[in-house]
Amino acid sequence: MTPPLDADRFVEQLRRSGGTLAPLYVISGDEPLLVTEALDAMRAAARAAGYTDRNTLVMDARSDWSAVAAATQSVSLFGDRTLVEIKLPTGKPGKVGGETLAGLAAKQGGQTNPDTLVVITLPRLDKTTRDSKWATALARAAVSVDVGTIERTRLPAWIGARLARQKQQADPATLQWIADKVEGNLLAAHQEIQKLGLLYPEGALAAEDIERAVLDVARYDVFGLRDAMLAGDVARTVRMLDGLRAEGEALPLVLWAVGEEIRILARVADARASGQDMNAVMRRMRIFGAHERLAQQALGRVAARAWPAAVQHAHDVDRLIKGIQVPGRLSDPWEEMTRLALRVAAAGAPRPRPRP
Repeated sequence: MTPPLDADRFVEQLRRSGGTLAPLYVISGDEPLLVTEALDAMRAAARAAGYTDRNTLVMDARSDWSAVAAATQSVSLFGDRTLVEIKLPTGKPGKVGGETLAGLAAKQGGQTNPDTLVVITLPRLDKTTRDSKWATALARAAVSVDVGTIERTRLPAWIGARLARQKQQADPATLQWIADKVEGNLLAAHQEIQKLGLLYPEGALAAEDIERAVLDVARYDVFGLRDAMLAGDVARTVRMLDGLRAEGEALPLVLWAVGEEIRILARVADARASGQDMNAVMRRMRIFGAHERLAQQALGRVAARAWPAAVQHAHDVDRLIKGIQVPGRLSDPWEEMTRLALRVAAAGAPRPRPRP
């Protein structure tokens, strides 16, 4: 079993392959832009190697997995070589799908210079799924590509590296400004970087030119709000709530994202206080990856005794949304929604000292 490649090393390996490709590839990750770029590089290399036909299958636990066997065993009437793409967006193939993938790994992995090249795309898998028979079979047989998530703190550097590809540069403050504008949306960042390449020549870009060119494409989505709250980023939490309100987002949806997270973490905090295995509790609550890291941050900041009051606060916001006044709460449900989110985001922050 060879270690997985990151996206950049994978693309470089394809460039140096000289048309010699492995029979089976697995690309996994949760960043749609980066997964798509890796898949595009795979397609280009396959075309250059003579795989002129392409067959794409989107599968899940309820799919007819016999279609995979048919696609990987069929032979073109014209002798064309075929690239078969199997997309598994849920990462859960089910029993039949798992058996099919394990069999495909055994069959495909033992071939050299096959007429059918297979690439499987998956989301980032949790540990339990990675240890399943089908996932370990794929890991043994395939060239694995691990497409990492670009954390928000790394986004300015990522934008700078993408600008450098088109021989442009910007100062660190401007890179941070772009990152704030796109709010972690890599696709939006990619589009703005391409726009700068079209509008301006190579070399250093002036901050004012970038500010004129870059649209405010911040994606104020409820999961971004959840992440900002868990990370303790007060300014971003307030900014995203203001953005959601300005965009006319339905307040019940916002409350669902924030309130459900608070209820889940209240249960986790209670389980931790009773001495339960935190990893097992997180798995049971379906908290994985980057979400798990952020949840741990919030649990570390918010005292266990504070969670029940936060849950009650969420219930109060729900009553305000329904037009029921709650004693001790503001009459504007959006304002009270902000206070609820800040219970978590601002917890543990140092209090300003009173003036002497």
